[in-house]
Amino acid sequence: MMIRFALTAGLLVVCASFGWSAEPSTGPEGVFFSESFEDARLAERGWYDGTSFRIVGDAAAGKGCIEYEWPDRQSGVKGSSPVRHLLEPTEEVSIRFYLKLSKSWGWSGQNFHPHLTHFMTTENPKWHGPAASHLTLYIEPVGGKLRLAAQDIQNKDMPHGLTQGPLKGGYNGKFYDSQDVLFSDDQWHCVEAYFKLNTLDFQNDRPNRDGIVLGWFDGKLVVEHTDVVLRSTDFPKMKFNQFLMAPHFGPGLLPHAQKLWIDELAVGNKRIGPPESPK
Repeated sequence: MMIRFALTAGLLVVCASFGWSAEPSTGPEGVFFSESFEDARLAERGWYDGTSFRIVGDAAAGKGCIEYEWPDRQSGVKGSSPVRHLLEPTEEVSIRFYLKLSKSWGWSGQNFHPHLTHFMTTENPKWHGPAASHLTLYIEPVGGKLRLAAQDIQNKDMPHGLTQGPLKGGYNGKFYDSQDVLFSDDQWHCVEAYFKLNTLDFQNDRPNRDGIVLGWFDGKLVVEHTDVVLRSTDFPKMKFNQFLMAPHFGPGLLPHAQKLWIDELAVGNKRIGPPESPK
């Protein structure tokens, strides 16, 4: 398996034993930050490493949402910048956002791209790119499916090496895809994901296969893995502490001009669930 990167940027019957909840939070408890994209003043609300934001109407809720545009096949993303937000360091992290793709949206034609949203960890500084890190998580639509993924390219020279598969063409990664194609229209859809770092067996100097990767689409569980390894004993203090929103198609992969919109985004340490009154 292989993930390509941009330099910028089941059912739930084991909940108690794994420490996560099947039900979304009903309030702000466990939410680190939320963003409704009602205006372009993101920097005033803790966002950084972005210079411009295009806020438009026809939102999932409220009066605004953020727009990312590719005006032609050769252009990089326009309209809004990639942007980051720090969060309280945590061994488990969740996200909820609404995503809308433009009419006649086209995919890359490959089993990778577009990239969309990411989590990074305390093992890298706040300005580090997502492409080659000690751990980067991905929440994105690929070929119409919901993909949750991870890479740890920077660990190739660490004592215990890579946890997310071997390097292929300079990249590595493990994919956790929905079984079905889910993104097939130009309507708003609620995307949710939850990740929990695996524990570590220090006596035997190895990771335990108890990390968790979960994904929901419009409230339905579509990705479920409770035996994942995301880190080795090289990183006993690793925690998630950064969110990066960076829509991106690699060179030559954009099929035609198109747009996407994101709204009602929230990040926390438990499943957040949809807002009370989206469209």
